[in-house]
Amino acid sequence: MFTFLPAPWLAAFAALAALPAGAHAGQAPVAGGAAETNTVPYFRSAMDGYKPFTDEKPTAWKEANDTVLQRGGWRAYAKEGTGEAGHQPTGAADPHAGHSTPMPKSAPKDKP
Repeated sequence: MFTFLPAPWLAAFAALAALPAGAHAGQAPVAGGAAETNTVPYFRSAMDGYKPFTDEKPTAWKEANDTVLQRGGWRAYAKEGTGEAGHQPTGAADPHAGHSTPMPKSAPKDKP
């Protein structure tokens, strides 16, 4: 009786599949006797410009409170988020100009 064993077939298939990959492993000869050049692009690591964290000396609380008072207190900081503090450049166009939201028309109510 014939027994089918997949292991030898899988090994043979893997060897046959690797043949075309090995054929392209060698580099083509350089024409004209020119010197071989490096074709790998320059690699730059993402960590090249890394600066480690350094602790900054905290400001004294009294000095920090005086700075906030000079700048207008908490209300000045609150206005920064709403754009009321004049942080928008003069002459800047309103980003919402020309936009309108149509109001849905309400259906007439049936009178009983």
